[in-house]
Amino acid sequence: MKRELHDRYLSLLLGAPLSATAIRDPADAWERHVGDALTAMPLLAGAGTIVDVGSGGGSPGVPLAVELGVPVTLLEATGTKARFLESVLRELDLPGSVVHQRSEEFARAEGRDAFDAAVSRALAPPVVAIELCLPLVRPGGRLILWIGGLAELDPLQAVADMLGGAVDGVHPGSPGRNLLRVDKLRPTPERFPRRPGMARKRPLASLPSTA
Repeated sequence: MKRELHDRYLSLLLGAPLSATAIRDPADAWERHVGDALTAMPLLAGAGTIVDVGSGGGSPGVPLAVELGVPVTLLEATGTKARFLESVLRELDLPGSVVHQRSEEFARAEGRDAFDAAVSRALAPPVVAIELCLPLVRPGGRLILWIGGLAELDPLQAVADMLGGAVDGVHPGSPGRNLLRVDKLRPTPERFPRRPGMARKRPLASLPSTA
């Protein structure tokens, strides 16, 4: 049944009338959008609610929803992609919802400190993605970021600490890719996240710790 749902998701993704993916070969699409997403499974044990930040075409959120059977919130700022994600959840009858909003706005409202886990695969460089994602995670939860290779951890740890977290480490993912885990230790200070666009414009790693 899970394999059938994954196949149906890929069929919807490859047939979508939007730039949800540049991949057209089904085998490549499976590896990129399903197999790669499921490498995070060992790091998500016990997570009852998950948010996929910058969900785009739905990976990793949709494959994880299929495998884990828990509600996954697909957070997407682009309207056409958000509507596509709504159709995917509806067609596959998956638990969860789509939020058409920027992460900074969602983290200032009902999304703040709300999820057991946040995942994000292609949102932004890690120093930026941590600010965009960690405010959505409750204390005791975790953030999983897909990264291209080994990362310099000291700047990431400094940013995580500003936001109430701590870098757990880098874990193996798909060939040539790794997973960065950041644990949420305490509520994110009220000043974070900054207003939309600031995380990219002025990454916290380049600012004093009091920023």
